[in-house]
Amino acid sequence: MNVIQFIQSYVSTTPKNIESTIKLLEEDCTIPFISRYRKDQTGNLDEVVIEQIAKRNKQYHEIVKRKEAILKSIEEQQALTPELAKKIQESFDLQELEDYYLPYKKKKKTKADVARENGLEPLAKIIMAQNNEDIDFIASRYLNDKVVNEDDALQGARDIIAEWINENIYVRKVIRRLFMRNATITTKVVKTKKDEDNAQKFKQYFDWSENVTKAPAHRLLAMLRAENEGFIKIKVEIESEEAIPLIEDSVIKRNNDCTPHLKLATEDCYKRLLAPAISNETLQEAKAKADVNSIQVFASNLSQLLLAPPLGEKRILAIDPGFRSGCKIVCLDEKGDLLYNETIYPHAPQHEDAIAMKKIRSMVNAYKIEAISIGNGTASRETEFFIKKIAFDTRAVGEQGVAKPVQVFVVSEAGASVYSASKIAREEFPNFDVTVRGSVSIGRRLSDPLAELVKIDPKAIGVGQYQHDVDQNKLKEELDSTVIRCVNSVGININTASKSLLSYVSGIGEKLAENIVQYRLENGPFEDRKQLKKVPRLGEKAYQQGVAFIRISNAKNPLDNSAVHPEAYPIVEKMAKDLKISVNELIANKEKTTQIKPENYITTEIGLLGLKDIIKELEKPGLDPRKSAKIFEFDPNVKTIKDIRTGMIVPGIVNNITNFGCFVDIGIKESGLVHISQLKAGFVSDVNEIVKLHQHVEVKITEVDEERKRIQLTMIL
Repeated sequence: MNVIQFIQSYVSTTPKNIESTIKLLEEDCTIPFISRYRKDQTGNLDEVVIEQIAKRNKQYHEIVKRKEAILKSIEEQQALTPELAKKIQESFDLQELEDYYLPYKKKKKTKADVARENGLEPLAKIIMAQNNEDIDFIASRYLNDKVVNEDDALQGARDIIAEWINENIYVRKVIRRLFMRNATITTKVVKTKKDEDNAQKFKQYFDWSENVTKAPAHRLLAMLRAENEGFIKIKVEIESEEAIPLIEDSVIKRNNDCTPHLKLATEDCYKRLLAPAISNETLQEAKAKADVNSIQVFASNLSQLLLAPPLGEKRILAIDPGFRSGCKIVCLDEKGDLLYNETIYPHAPQHEDAIAMKKIRSMVNAYKIEAISIGNGTASRETEFFIKKIAFDTRAVGEQGVAKPVQVFVVSEAGASVYSASKIAREEFPNFDVTVRGSVSIGRRLSDPLAELVKIDPKAIGVGQYQHDVDQNKLKEELDSTVIRCVNSVGININTASKSLLSYVSGIGEKLAENIVQYRLENGPFEDRKQLKKVPRLGEKAYQQGVAFIRISNAKNPLDNSAVHPEAYPIVEKMAKDLKISVNELIANKEKTTQIKPENYITTEIGLLGLKDIIKELEKPGLDPRKSAKIFEFDPNVKTIKDIRTGMIVPGIVNNITNFGCFVDIGIKESGLVHISQLKAGFVSDVNEIVKLHQHVEVKITEVDEERKRIQLTMIL
């Protein structure tokens, strides 16, 4: 099987598309670049499919490498037969390859090894052949100074037979299938830990049992966490009465004196060797599937969070609310730069609300504030009510010269504290403490969530499902891909983007991002895309991969503020010339763009699919795929969990999505859970089909548990 055939067994596309995609990847083209600017070569494959091809391509070469290592190891042991070599070369199943390698793998000395050293392998072969009747008499021939009687000889022979059965590929596959179909995961509480305070969150799993392969990802990960923290013990097993007869059927061919020994060896093999190994395999495989499932949930949530509606370039007053320590205030300009910071004390115990109102009103006037961003942590609701009581003297002026009221938003502050203590925050604000930096983050994530949230480790943003329990390397890989996909789908303003944001641009990376920011500081704003080539160490390849994902507003060439790649500029210029207008007149001119016949402009580099994208971009250049931010208001009567009761219908915002439902912020510290069964009438297979992160919803309170701080909700559609 070659690499194209291997990938095609997992990915639904043509061999030609796979071959072209692999070629582009081998040329160091990035996935965003390939999916956006090489559609004609790949047959219009999207980023998801290209990513699958890249992963399967990597997997194929890892399997090939493993096969080479296995073949070399067996050959060095002078045990490689042509038949075994053929089986290994033809296999592309890692589990099967490890089964082939098992008899030759270096391991600690086993009972079978000791029996072989004692000269008992010939006796084991005689029993396995099942041709002799008086096996006790035959065993007497193998006595020596280490094998003192027939029972010892027969036990040693059975140890060898047990190992042979364990290494039998057919037997392993049969038992593996049985475990995958019927294995049960069973938990038992550790009695010495059951009364600890932290034990209550795992109470459900103190005595639990279910089919391991059918256990939902969140439940399996919860059980594994409970075991890791020492609260329970886990077993994965099947009925031995079901497994052992299957092994005996493949081993015992006739009934004679050898049969009892083969039965004993089979039972020993299953209980001592096979069951522990396959049980562990089954749990690992279930865990791997749960990891994939949970990582996909996290990546989907992260994508929705990063692509949340931005307010845009507005002057923002941001508040990190608090009681005793006060509310930390910052004023930001349109670019997110810090203008002023202050602390006010409108709440208990100080109650300086009159002074605080005066200060807020003064800041709004002085810094021409257009919107107020309030973090959703402690004292959030109280601060929101306080702000809405203020009668502002001035109003922000909109684009049409019409006065607009100051808008008030409550935003998630998840991860703001992580950012405020980070190296990135220290570099951005070396002269301010963590409280000021946290408030800046709350303000900036209102104006542009994507630009701000890329500075924070995704695991700290609070939208995952057991993110600390899954494979951390795979999680990082998937989340990095998600961030890259989001950043490049939006495009970035190179003259305002932070180093963190620039590092996710196709082909750029952390070091070049640093060089771009330094070049910008030394030479002023970029005036055109070609200037990128002047950035130290930014070569032709990085330029080709990244240039079309950056935007330069008010550039000399209007195409520099669009998703049109510079390699297509001559084509656009020819289109404009053929229409007898300038490029400036062509942009955003639907009447003219509809007259363009793309088939007239096909080149060896850019085909029909690429040309259609160019025309679409010319109609709406630099279009942000994100929607606009909307104001949301919680129920003013709901401030704490004590204010809610069963049957109430309240507004809320979806703030996390899992496989088992979604969590909704209803304006209090505790988010409520809408179980998947309560999302709508009828069966729901995927929560994301019903709701999205940050969606404004209405929910009905169905259960309130004040002691455990848990709220159950039903979605109102």
